[in-house]
Parts: sequence; C-alpha cells; structure tokens
Amino acid sequence: MGLDVRKIDLASAKAVCFFDSETRPKVEQSLTVQRDGSVIIATPSGGMDIELQDTATSLTVMVKRATLKSRARFELPDPLADLIQDIRVHTQTAESYFVKAGDYIQIIDVDGRQCTDFECFSARKLDKGIEHALDVTTTRTLMGHAYPMPGLHAKYYDQEMLPLVEVVQDTCGRHDAFALACSAKYYDDIGYPGHVNCSDNFNHALNKYGVMGRPGWMAINFFFNTGLDEHGVMYADEPWSMPGDYVLLRALTDLVCVSSACPDDTTAANGWNPTDIHIRTYSGKETFQRSVAYRPTPDSEAKMTKQTGFHDKFAQHTRNFIEYNGYWLANCFAEAGPIEEYHACRHGAVMMDLSPLRKFEVTGPDAEALCQYIFTRNMKTLAVGGVVYTAMCYEHGGMIDDGTVFRLGKDNFRWIGGNDYGGEWMREQAEKLDLKVLIRSSTDQLHNLAVQGPKSRDLLRKIIWTAPHNPEFDQLGWFRFTPARLNNESGTPFVLSRTGYTGELGYEVMCHPKDCTVIFEAIWEAGKEFDLKPMGLEALDLVRVEAGLIFAGYDFSDQTDPFEAGIGFTCPLKSKTDDFIGRDALIRRKEHPARKLVGLDIDSNVDVEHGDCIHIGRAQIGEVTSSMRSPLLGKNIAMARVDVAHCEPGTKLEIGKLDGHQKRLPAVIRKDLAAFDPNKERPRS
Repeated sequence: MGLDVRKIDLASAKAVCFFDSETRPKVEQSLTVQRDGSVIIATPSGGMDIELQDTATSLTVMVKRATLKSRARFELPDPLADLIQDIRVHTQTAESYFVKAGDYIQIIDVDGRQCTDFECFSARKLDKGIEHALDVTTTRTLMGHAYPMPGLHAKYYDQEMLPLVEVVQDTCGRHDAFALACSAKYYDDIGYPGHVNCSDNFNHALNKYGVMGRPGWMAINFFFNTGLDEHGVMYADEPWSMPGDYVLLRALTDLVCVSSACPDDTTAANGWNPTDIHIRTYSGKETFQRSVAYRPTPDSEAKMTKQTGFHDKFAQHTRNFIEYNGYWLANCFAEAGPIEEYHACRHGAVMMDLSPLRKFEVTGPDAEALCQYIFTRNMKTLAVGGVVYTAMCYEHGGMIDDGTVFRLGKDNFRWIGGNDYGGEWMREQAEKLDLKVLIRSSTDQLHNLAVQGPKSRDLLRKIIWTAPHNPEFDQLGWFRFTPARLNNESGTPFVLSRTGYTGELGYEVMCHPKDCTVIFEAIWEAGKEFDLKPMGLEALDLVRVEAGLIFAGYDFSDQTDPFEAGIGFTCPLKSKTDDFIGRDALIRRKEHPARKLVGLDIDSNVDVEHGDCIHIGRAQIGEVTSSMRSPLLGKNIAMARVDVAHCEPGTKLEIGKLDGHQKRLPAVIRKDLAAFDPNKERPRS
C-alpha cells in the first residue's frame, strides 16, 4: 500500500546491495539524505534450507534527524488501510464520531504515555432515546478478563449485554477498566478545583447527539496503567504505551463513539505530560488479522501476533486459538475437547503445533566453543545427528531458558528454546569472547509439528523416507534426529526428531512454512487409521505436568537454578570439566541447596493453582508451581518447590487456599517428580 501511495514501480527501480551472506553481525552502512524522498529497504531471501541453515535475518534501521527538534513530537504511523475518518483529539479535549457496523476504529497514542477514555453507544438505541453506554462491569463479567484483548475474550458490551465493539489488534496490552473517566469531583478532592476533565469533555462532545451529561463517565481507558494489588487496592503508574501504539476495534453495530485525550497532569497517568490522541476509521471490507504486540526485549520494536504455517489446517477443526509467545495456537478442539485429546495422546496419537518455539542457527568455526560455554550440557560429546536437553544459565546460576540443542555438523548447531532472549544472550557472549560464530534466528523459517503417542511410530513409518547415509526411520533413537522427506527421495523435505513434551513416544517434524500444508495433510491422511486427533495447549499442559516436565514462568525463572527446577541432570559438573556460564555458582548451589522441586499427590478434588502456598503448620515452606487433575491417575497432582528441610518422599504437607490458613488441602510428597512413567520407559520404547 505504501508503494502504491508513492506511485513506486519496483519493476523499474534499481537497488544497491550492501550486505551478503558473509557479513558479520553489527556491520553498519551509513547514508546521508540529500533531498526529500522515499527509501525502500529489503532483505530478500529464498526459503531456508533445513540442512544448510541459510536463514534470512533482520536489519535494524536507525533514522537520525539532521536538525533536532526542541520538543519531541512523533510522526503518525502509516494508515493500516484506506481511511474513512481521520480525527485528531488534541490534548485535554474529547471528540465524538459515528462508526457504521463492521467498520474499524484505530485509537493511536501519538507520542506515547498518553491515556484515552473511550465510550460508545448503540446508535439505534440512541435514536429511541435509550442511552446505554459501554459498560465495563458487564464486560468484565462476561469476558472473565480485567479488559478484553484480541482473541477469545475480545468484546465490550452495554448493560443489556449487547455487544458493541470487539478488539482486533492491540500493540500495548495494558489498559484500565476499573475506574471512571476523570471528573470534576476527582480534581476537586485532590486540590485542583476547576481542572479540565474527561467527563466534562465527554458531555460537551456528546451534546450534539443529544446524550445527557453525567458527572462521571464509565469508560474503557486505553493505555491507562492500573491494577489491583493483593489487598484489593487500586494503583496506577505511567502507561506502557510507546509512540504509535494503538488499539484496533471493530464496530459490531452502528455506534456513536467518543474519545478523549486525558488532561491529567497531576499524576503519572500520562507520564506527567498530556499529549494528543488520534482516531482513524476504516471500511469493514478491509481484513485485519487478530494480533497482540510482542516485544522480545523491552526496547524492541513491537511484533504483531502471527499465524504459524499450520494455522489454517488447525483452524478447520477449531476457533479456539489463544496467543502464545507471539503466535496463535489452538487451545482445544471442537470435536474432542482437552480430556479426549489427553487420552488420545496417552493411548493413541495426536498432532499439535509447536511452531512458536524459538530456533537459532549457530554456525561457524567457534560454534562448538560457544555452545560449550553457553549450555550446561557437554557439547563436545554430542554427536552429529544427536539432540540433547540442556539449560542455559546466568552467572549467578539462575536459568535463562531450557531447551534442546541439535548438532547438524561439526560446526553447525541449532538451539530450540522458549524465548528470544536466548539468542540475544548467545550473541552477547560470542561478541564478548570475540568468537567466529553466527547466531541467526530461524523461528519464522522453521515451523514444527509434534506427533505424539504410542501409535506415532506406526503412523509416521508409512510416510517417512530417509537417504541411505541417514538412519532409517526405525533406527531413529530417542533424542536423535535426521533429515527426511515425505514418501520418497523427491518428496517434501523436513527434519524429523524423536523428541517431545508429553512423556510419550513421539516425534517432531520441522519444515519451512511454505511446506506446512503438505506436511500436515500427509500426516493427517496417514493418521486416519490410527484415529489421529489434533491436540491443543490445554491437553498439552495436562500431559506435561503428569510427566514432570517443567515450563518457564511456572516451574523455573531467572531466580531458579537447574537443581531447584528439577533438571539437575542437565548439569554434569563432574564429567564436564570445561568452564561454562554459571558453573561456579551451580557448584555452590548444589552443595548448599535451599529448595527442591517435588511431586505432590493431593487428597482433594479442589483445584490447585500456580503460586498456591504450601504449609507445615503455620509456616509456609513452599509453593505450587504447576498442577492438574489427572484423568488417568484419578487424582489431583502437582509440582511444587519446597524447602529442602521438608522435601523427603512421604512428607505430609498442606496446600493453602483463600488466605492460606482458612482452607487447607492435604498433600504428600511422592517419590518421583513425574506422576506418570517416571523412568521415561514410554518415550524410550
């Protein structure tokens, strides 16, 4: 659209090439603009070869002004599509506007850190004299969320439960639906009588639609950073929004809307500096994908939620998708549901999308040296074609991430973990040590499908072909991988690994996104005789807790070392004599442990949640990290981190509910962390 607006024909344009496949990280090219114009910067690349690891990488473009402005003001981002309305809400004012059913409303924070109250009415109800505004209490009740977000819980309602708008895109992800829009009484009570306020501005802006004024308006306050603490007290701080952040809404009926640029300069609500808000509306004929902004690091550019290469095929079986790690993944499926999907994994075969796992290609003459220094496992003993589960730690022993390392060649590795910072950390260490190694993200170019369950081997055997110099399918051992193709030597290429996150016999299939449809259809067709079912995140959480498999943010964090996370086996401190990051701290922490991850059997069907306190008597000695009600074992189980003084199997504990004391659930520490197949006999089989 940007090219069309500027009447640029790429077919006749000439380009200058600055970088190539040999360019080292952080190489820069500086240009000085001689006259006004448009710059197009591209990173052309073909599809990544899964064996060559020739992934495309990103560029960072920094634009510096020739003449610095005395007061920073930011340019509006380009429109998302052709505009219907373009409305500026100047600082400390409000504007009302009409939007047809199906059209889109984009509310933009121009300079960042600026709140905007939003209210809307059904135009048809207003025509009848009925003033039912967007009602945040009704909305919170129906959605089960503090405020709606893109996805399943996206709608706002009026008091009669009529849906008014839905959230389609959100680049900030931090808003308020608790307090009224600021009012004259609010400023009077804090010592600023006569201060301009959003409620009076709303009354003035809505007057032309005949809406009766109110002393205080209920509203959704986009970009307002509020919350409720554990004592039920509401707090507020500076907004999270950055310049250009926006929320995109879709009108579900004809609407009369009003938006403000909050005038509060007495608190941090607007970063102490009230600025403008901008409103754009677009035709309902436009198509916008639902998305939430994701920033790999706090200072990164926002990336919108994406669909994986397998999304369209899974979408044929469910509408229940949730945002996970920057992608939309199926939560559960319409035909079966999470319990049936769970049983299919334990007794048959399932397939699930795990494409959001972060992949990084580590190549170059110093690749092994870097991996040996970064990861806790011994990379020198990892054979080509081998996979190893390992941890990545900070100097103090706290975990950055857990994941798997694939060895594709002498100087070729692939790290698959849970977050983007793992790649950033590797780059930082490589630069610090001046190692000759490239670390390139391949997450967007290598999507993966997990095929898990006792029947997964029989299913995949029907469609897998491997070259003579690679292992045959039945020769593929646990934690081994091989390049493979569908059916024959000219079939679609992919990487097949005997790995998984379910505690079952299983495999993972990794391919380029352009091949996802072909791969999915081949597995789906072969799986019909095995009653193959798709599996979502709800069922995955059940099987992984049952198998004692840990999850970031629940069972470990940067304050948790691998021993406290229950994966001490990833730290061979005696056999791995080479130094690695965190080694000294891990030796110290292993010799003087404070906490241990244990498995609990709970004598109650009351749901147990992450963070629930664990007591012996009045003293709290730990907390629950993950829990589930096991359909196979017929009981409540959990993983929990407890003080080492009370970590022995058979120890009786109590899980606190309510305030931790008024209600207790009896529990006992079992022998193994995993409640199901603790010796991993099924995945080894």
